[in-house]
Amino acid sequence: MAGIRYLVHTGKKSMFTSSALPPGQGGKWQTRGMVLLLLLLLLVAGCHPGAGENAYTGVVEATTVQVPALTGGKILQLLVDTGQSVEKEQVLAQTDTTELVYQLEQLRAGLEKVRASRELAQTHLRKAQNDVEYLREKLHRFQELYRKNSIPEQTLDDIENRFQAAEIALQAARQQFQQIDAEKKQLEARLKTLRKKIRDATVRSPLSGIVSAKYYEEGEVVPPGHPVVEVMHLDKVWVKIYLSEKTLPEVRVDQTVEVRADGLEKSLQGRIAWISPKAEFTPKTIYTPETRTSLVYAVKVNIDNPDQVLKQGMPVEILLPVP
Repeated sequence: MAGIRYLVHTGKKSMFTSSALPPGQGGKWQTRGMVLLLLLLLLVAGCHPGAGENAYTGVVEATTVQVPALTGGKILQLLVDTGQSVEKEQVLAQTDTTELVYQLEQLRAGLEKVRASRELAQTHLRKAQNDVEYLREKLHRFQELYRKNSIPEQTLDDIENRFQAAEIALQAARQQFQQIDAEKKQLEARLKTLRKKIRDATVRSPLSGIVSAKYYEEGEVVPPGHPVVEVMHLDKVWVKIYLSEKTLPEVRVDQTVEVRADGLEKSLQGRIAWISPKAEFTPKTIYTPETRTSLVYAVKVNIDNPDQVLKQGMPVEILLPVP
């Protein structure tokens, strides 16, 4: 009588036993058993990296930027929320600029005053230049007359004193003109700074991505330089893995590697962007096939993620050839 032997596990040992089968059914049950065994082996093989490959676990990292309010103040508008997609240069928030606008008007009035003072100083400068030229010519004539004994010495001394006073007035007019120009440059510099502060009151995203955090609400006051929101760029992500010295010769910069993640039907392609030039002790939070290795080399793998299926903090496997 045909039969199938099967393994029976007991508390202390295992033993083979058999069950009788009807005549002519033994071959059929043996075939089914072999098929089930084959399927089981294929399932187990599919759960492990392919032949000649090692799987290195890493965590997905992405570029995140905490977007600051360069100009502090009350948040008049907060135009985004957590999870919202944003584009580069998109307006995220607007802070109050009322006081800055008042200061801007004050500076403009100051520039108008400086402009008027400059015109007046220009008039004084021209007058002082004319006085000096007139008195210089007059002094030359009086000196000639004095040599001919046509005028007394006192008259010559008087014209010399008037000429010296005119030169001093010309020098003072020039200094006043320079002082006004310096004041104008100072006001113009303050005006540029103020205009920049007003522009910076409009908070814009420095990159495209997703708003991953929001630190303030509309109506709250944000200090200068404090972040308003956080934007995460997921189109390009990276993973850092650690390789032993034995595996290191098998990888190179720009090498393409396979990336697998739970929940994804298809694997992704990554590219080795950087290999550390120095060894370090194995971080406690990583897993490698060479668990006995104490010194490893960090390797950065860039991954294009246009569909944003990979998220920051997601564990993935990087498959590398076995040395």
